[in-house]
Parts: sequence; C-alpha cells; structure tokens
Amino acid sequence: MKILVTGAAGFIGFHVSKILLQNQHQVVGIDNINDYYDIELKYARLAELGIVKKEAKVFNNPSKGVHEFKFIRMSIEDRLLLPELFANEQFDIVCNLAAQAGVRYSLENPEAYIDSNIVGFLNILECCRHHQIKHLVYASSSSVYGLNKKIPFETSDVVDHPISLYAASKKSNELMAHTYSHLYNIPTTGLRFFTVYGPWGRPDMAMFLFTDAMLKGRPIKVFNNGDMERDFTYIDDIVQGVVRILEKKTESNTAAPYKIYNIGNNNSVKLMKFIEAIEHKLGIKANKQLLPMQPGDVVKTWANVEGLIKDYGYSPNTPIEAGISAFIDWYKDYYRV
Repeated sequence: MKILVTGAAGFIGFHVSKILLQNQHQVVGIDNINDYYDIELKYARLAELGIVKKEAKVFNNPSKGVHEFKFIRMSIEDRLLLPELFANEQFDIVCNLAAQAGVRYSLENPEAYIDSNIVGFLNILECCRHHQIKHLVYASSSSVYGLNKKIPFETSDVVDHPISLYAASKKSNELMAHTYSHLYNIPTTGLRFFTVYGPWGRPDMAMFLFTDAMLKGRPIKVFNNGDMERDFTYIDDIVQGVVRILEKKTESNTAAPYKIYNIGNNNSVKLMKFIEAIEHKLGIKANKQLLPMQPGDVVKTWANVEGLIKDYGYSPNTPIEAGISAFIDWYKDYYRV
C-alpha cells in the first residue's frame, strides 16, 4: 500500500515508518521538524530511514534496504500544501502521528496545540474526505481520561473532563473523527497511547530525562513524591499494534466506521520500580528530588487493551527491565557515553 505517515521524524512516527518499509509498503513521511526538542535527533531518525539532511524540502533516498521512502518537510496545518500532497500522491492509508506533544508544555504554549492538534487534524480529515482514503489511523492519548478514578482505563469510560489543553485537543480529535466517519463514511481508528518509551525516544519523557540526569550526576525530578504509576509501553509493542491496524482491511459497511482503542502494556508500573530498573542497568544510584504533583498530571494510568487483543491479536510482551536496557544501550551508543 501507499501510506502517509505524518510526524515521521518523531519518536513513534519514525519507528512505524521503519516497519512499514520493512513490510514492503511505499511510505511518504511528513514532519515540520519544529524545535520543541532537539531537531538533530529528528534528523538522525530520518537518517536511519535513508534520508540525508539537506536544505531542500523534499528528500528521496530508498537506501539502506528500505523499500521506498519519500520525506517532505511540511506542517499538517498548511491548508495549501497538504491538499496538494494528497492530490499528487494518491495515498491508500493515512497514519496521523503529527501533533504538538507534551502535557506540561501545553500550559506554556497553548496556541501550538490548537494550530497542530485541532487545525492540523481538521486538514487531515478534509484531505481524507476529498481523496478517497481507505482508512485513517490517528494518535489520541491516555491523557483524555483526566482524573478518571476507575482502574484500568477502558474506552467505555466517560472522558469529558480533561485536565490539560493537550488532553482536550486529543479528545477533540476523537470527536472530529467520529463526525467525519458518520458524515462521509471514512473509516477512522483512534489510538489512545499510554506512556511510550524506548530507543530514539523523546528527550522530554521520563525515561530519557532520568537516564540523562543520572549519567551526568544531576538529581532527577520525581513528582508527587514518587507516588505515581504509569502504563509504560515499549516502542516495539506499540508499533506492532499500529502496523497491524494499518495493514488490516477495514470494513466500511457500518453507519459510522469509527473505532477507539487503548494501546498500552495492559499493566501499571510504580514509578519507583521504574527508577530502580534504570539504576540497576546504569549501576548508578539516583539522587531523587521529590516534588509535588505538576498541574495537568495524574497519579496513575493503566490501559485495558482487550479490544486490540480481540480485534488485532495485539500482544505487548516486553518486560520493563528489557525495555529499559534497550533504551540505555541506544542512549549510550547515540551520545557516545
């Protein structure tokens, strides 16, 4: 198939693109390469896909054994260039992983979330509508559950009380997708990602922050005095689920071919256990700076992924110790520590 992956220079987008290419799909990746975090890390990911950093906006290089990969530097909120891309490329499937990420950053720069996550997502939906896209798979987030007390989180839970603008934007995406599925019979699948970690991860995520600080002899910031739990999910498990959804033929014979799934590890890990596993791998005792809860944050997340297991045979099976070991090995190699 010919598949558009938005956010292809991002953490999850890069890994999804890599597996799709290995599976012999034709992949077009777009990303605006913004400076929310180190752009050199984004270019390094693209280099792994055979793309050499240049000043030009379009890069073609089906090297390094990949099937065919084209990369275009573009923002999904661009109302002129995005429709042109769809018209020129004639995609079968769209995987929308482009978004302004980060709960805490949404408190500082709310406009970025409206531009990318609302305006940009509307543009994606409009392009899918006008270009006969067979299936739109898009990133939602576990943050939509807000202060949900029921554990584990299930897609049937009420998610009407987001506690950050990031969460509100992701809930908005789900509502917008439902509308387009209903009005235009576009198959859409939203994936509520839980805490994803692994090689090539984002520098603003806990795994990266803790490893970086500990190797440099700095204290790590531990919020809510460490009384936190997360459904930490290794990147390979996440990508397995995303790719299975992209590759499965959709059924568009319902009134609104709209689906929402949790995608996580089907488990919850105490933050202190997570830190202990990092300490064990590094052979370094962390200097923990215990801090109060951050605005927009939640104490515990835990995904019920039975829907994905039933419909797609999803099977997250990477132990936290193995995932942490793989990340730290990558980190030391990438930064030559």
